[in-house]
Amino acid sequence: MNSPSPEPRKAQQADSSQDTLYAARKKLFVRSVTGIFANWRWALVWITQIIFYGLPWLSWNDRQAVLLHLTERKFYIFGWVFWPQDVFFLAILLIISAYALFFFTAIAGRLWCGYACPQTVYTEIFMWIEQKIEGDHVRRQKLDQAPMSAGKALRRGAKYLVWILVSLWTGFTFVGYFSPLSELLASVTSFNFGPWETFWILFYGGFTYLFAGVMREQVCKYMCPYARFQAVMFDPDTLVITYDEARGEPRGTRKKGIDPRTVAKGDCIDCGICVQVCPTGIDIRDGLQYECIGCAACIDACDQVMDKMNYPRGLIRYSTENAMKNRWGRKEIIAHVLRPRTLIYGGILILICLAFVWGLAAREPLRMDVLRDRSSLGREVEGGMIENVYQLQVMNMTEAARSFRLEVSGLPGIRLGGSEQIQVAPAAAQSVTMQVLVPYDQGQPGANTIHFQVTAEDDPSLTLKEQTTFLIPR
Repeated sequence: MNSPSPEPRKAQQADSSQDTLYAARKKLFVRSVTGIFANWRWALVWITQIIFYGLPWLSWNDRQAVLLHLTERKFYIFGWVFWPQDVFFLAILLIISAYALFFFTAIAGRLWCGYACPQTVYTEIFMWIEQKIEGDHVRRQKLDQAPMSAGKALRRGAKYLVWILVSLWTGFTFVGYFSPLSELLASVTSFNFGPWETFWILFYGGFTYLFAGVMREQVCKYMCPYARFQAVMFDPDTLVITYDEARGEPRGTRKKGIDPRTVAKGDCIDCGICVQVCPTGIDIRDGLQYECIGCAACIDACDQVMDKMNYPRGLIRYSTENAMKNRWGRKEIIAHVLRPRTLIYGGILILICLAFVWGLAAREPLRMDVLRDRSSLGREVEGGMIENVYQLQVMNMTEAARSFRLEVSGLPGIRLGGSEQIQVAPAAAQSVTMQVLVPYDQGQPGANTIHFQVTAEDDPSLTLKEQTTFLIPR
């Protein structure tokens, strides 16, 4: 028998959904919506972007208020200066972020995705720009289907130009957190960006444009890992966006003001606006889906339709699986928010936050590292003394120049062989080589415990003691 030609086989595979590896993308023309949840989304857009774009421009002690200076290996955050030795605080901050995600997801689902995720925020901004230039969702769809013309090219070109400018400014701001803005601005005027600054401005700006302007819902549906593991973080008492099927079905059209029961229908008039406003293009009436980012645009849209039909609001609303099953009211829903899972998450989150705040408050503004010179070890010098050499690094974590006094203790007759004073610049580290001398007849052969102590001249209470060993030859 002759085998079938490859052309029909390819056509059959394209027509069969179960054999298709990738779903064909249907371009969305999202309808704008107003309402209480839309207002909350835009409030978060303003808050997050004022913080993101504004922080690098703030000054503090004649420097940039927030600067994660990788070249100097120091993080400046207002009055704090963090060094590589402070990585502990970064670890705690990441743990706080993780538990906050668990806590808020257990309470009300994908709040982060719907209101504060950068993908959601920048998609809102890019869609607003698109709407202002190309018009509402109907006009955008007609423009997309229309043949190329001067008017279409002008509108598309203007939209892309504004998107590119916003993306580049976003990339520039991002780099401004890691490289001083004064240097970046000087590079702009001289067109002399360094290779790394150029790369990261284009990289971050390019992905802002790609994700928010081109891919949009594809990122949330196929690239975001949170969409995949959110199900294990939900339980039957988690607040999610829910369609009240018992109230809405059977759906169908009818005239305004007609009691749906008189025409054997539910409250849903099957207008489809809830689908038109969804940024991921799903129909919430099909039940909870992993593509739902919890933005509540469908709630605002449905409430407006219910108002026009003189029906009660809440056909689509925040509710829980148990609430829908048992027909609970608001009081019962709120009562079940405080359940063991959320109490555990909340308790751990509070404890970690308190520990983080306590750690910052108790953080000493002085550090010292002591390293014994292993190349010379202990040696006998003139005057019957044994000498060990140490490398001391004193870190002044305040933003004021300070003078420190060095002392050594631990063995009878021990003393420093160099200057006992050390000057350290603001937010800087000073390394010194220090000789320590001990009489030959003191101590035991081998390693002896000694202590270096550093004390601020202007504040005797600011003192630090570090332990090391002094070697006496056998």
